[in-house]
Amino acid sequence: MEDKEILTALKKAQTHLANVIRMVEDKEYCIDILQQNLAVIGLLKSGNNKLMARHLNSCFANAMKGTNEKRKQEMIEEILQINKLSK
Repeated sequence: MEDKEILTALKKAQTHLANVIRMVEDKEYCIDILQQNLAVIGLLKSGNNKLMARHLNSCFANAMKGTNEKRKQEMIEEILQINKLSK
């Protein structure tokens, strides 16, 4: 996964978040704020999924090809921990 795609999703989320903050400060209609907030969440999830794909296709794949069984188990545990946090 290219960093450009990851950064694009995260920068879009950053821009939308600034908009959400402004909307709250301006006391705009709650439903409009919620819709924008959901857009931020979606962009962050997209960025997170892209990061995970990059990790799985590079760091994780390389570790699984290696012979260090301890490192393989650590990598699996890391993935499981991240998966738990994402729910």
